[in-house]
Amino acid sequence: MQALNKWLEDKLNYHFKDETLLKLSLTHRSACQKNNERLEFLGDAVLGSIIAEYIFNKKNESNEGDLTRYRAYLVKESTLCEIAREIELSNYLILGSGENKSGTRYRCSVLSDTLEALIGAIYLDSDFEVTKEVVVSLYQKYISDIPSMDELKDPKTKLQEIMQKEGISLPEYTLIETHGEDHQQTFHVSCRLDKKNQITHGKGKSIRQAEQEAALMMLQQYEE
Repeated sequence: MQALNKWLEDKLNYHFKDETLLKLSLTHRSACQKNNERLEFLGDAVLGSIIAEYIFNKKNESNEGDLTRYRAYLVKESTLCEIAREIELSNYLILGSGENKSGTRYRCSVLSDTLEALIGAIYLDSDFEVTKEVVVSLYQKYISDIPSMDELKDPKTKLQEIMQKEGISLPEYTLIETHGEDHQQTFHVSCRLDKKNQITHGKGKSIRQAEQEAALMMLQQYEE
């Protein structure tokens, strides 16, 4: 526990008063029935509130849609995973013996969930203001260098905005076919522009992902 506390103080500048909360936040469901899933739920909500307040104050010219995109970028799994890796969180996860051998501790989904659980534990161990200080410190390089709003817009949004600006009918997306078992399906979607008589195709693990890929292909064609 001494090494754990030293790591926390070095990386997060925080010391737990209740060390059982710290241990629980790092405990994966494979290790114990009493695990960090409830703390993850709380941490997700606390993190969302902190980031929402921060960008609300910093981006005072942004509308609701833009603020939503900024928040989504900052709390998405890949961002949380990067932060978790930067603070070497994987070294301190508590896993079941099987998961310990399978590389689970390095998975982005596990790292991002555990970081949220840790934030939830800090909130319970302290208060909102202290947790905000920890989160802002962790996010410093991300909130000081947020991509432009144009970069944050997904391909479907970009394509729709171009069509609206040029007075062209909006793209039509059609699910063409689905492959694979129920738990591991691949969706194939087409994107059609009637006025240009152009069709592109995309595939993904969800219909939304497939639509985004088809929209990206259409954007590339349109720009050419």
